[in-house]
Amino acid sequence: MKNIRIKLRSSGTVIADGPLGWGITPFEGNFYIRKKYLRTDGFKSNFIPGLCFYKFLYVWMDLRLEDGTNISSLGWMYWLPNPLLPFIWFRVAVPRGHPEIGYEEY
Repeated sequence: MKNIRIKLRSSGTVIADGPLGWGITPFEGNFYIRKKYLRTDGFKSNFIPGLCFYKFLYVWMDLRLEDGTNISSLGWMYWLPNPLLPFIWFRVAVPRGHPEIGYEEY
């Protein structure tokens, strides 16, 4: 079984660490992370909504770190998700190709 560690490039702060698959799901160039595998509680909704025509309604999330660093709209969460895509339900998602995000499989 492969695991994945997702972290900030600038500080090395680990955002998520867990099994690749149902725990941390890669889909369409993004990672959808179960709460159990988040290593920070710094993701906070900024209440800016978004709409995907097939994944439905989401809200953008800022990452606020303990040292005061704030990264605006780094992730998002589907609040009204498509029932056919259970791996996105109420999970924090981050883009795989974001310049602030680094990841390693092990």
